Amino acid sequence: MTDSAVIAVEDLRKHYGAVRAVDGIGFAVARGSTCALLGGNGAGKTTTIAMLLGLLLPTGGRIQILGEDIPRHRYRVLPRMNFSSPYMDLPQRLTVNENLTVYARLYGVRRIRERLEKLGQELDIDAFFKRPYGSLSAGQKTRVALAKALLNEPEILLLDEPTASLDPDTADRMRSILTAYRDRSGATLLLASHNMSEVERLCDQVIMLRAGRIVAAGAPRELIHRYGRKDMEEVFLDIARGIRDGEVMA
Repeated sequence: MTDSAVIAVEDLRKHYGAVRAVDGIGFAVARGSTCALLGGNGAGKTTTIAMLLGLLLPTGGRIQILGEDIPRHRYRVLPRMNFSSPYMDLPQRLTVNENLTVYARLYGVRRIRERLEKLGQELDIDAFFKRPYGSLSAGQKTRVALAKALLNEPEILLLDEPTASLDPDTADRMRSILTAYRDRSGATLLLASHNMSEVERLCDQVIMLRAGRIVAAGAPRELIHRYGRKDMEEVFLDIARGIRDGEVMA
């Protein structure tokens, strides 16, 4: 792993019998940058993130995060990481405040009340702190998931569809919050998203997956130029459909 890379992946594989969900990928993410993992459904994005978190054991390959080998020494780095996904629910009967307090204690956050108050105001969730999590709308749950992910002020932040179910105004504010957090803290962000305007705005680096393999990588503007398209939406469609420069990719 280079001095500037805080995530380094080499020949990473995850097989389920004959299905190769992740098939020998390798990439590095620099400290303080934002990288997007993109691809259609079943491309291997979520499986890759799960292996980075140590939730899935790789079939083969190597993962290093913050200089530590994952999954062998994941507990050395997990307190310095966090994860957000609108598709992973918190306990339904606990209030938002209770849920966030439990996670704050698990992460060893100091001055929990102050931290929750700050996040509540910043993410505009303090109005429903006392409501059961199960009673929230999808967009409200997305904001609570982001609050949970920022509780411990992580050095590595993994985000799965960070603005899913949010209206355009709220999504724009959440992107601004994430950008400000990265710039202020020097944190590294890795996100999976289907929102290509979000990728263009937030990301320094893009890794395109197709059938478990990396088929393209580079800065958003580089990929747009390389594919001769006007934006990342068109680049995504070309790659997802196996088209490059008018021809089907092998």
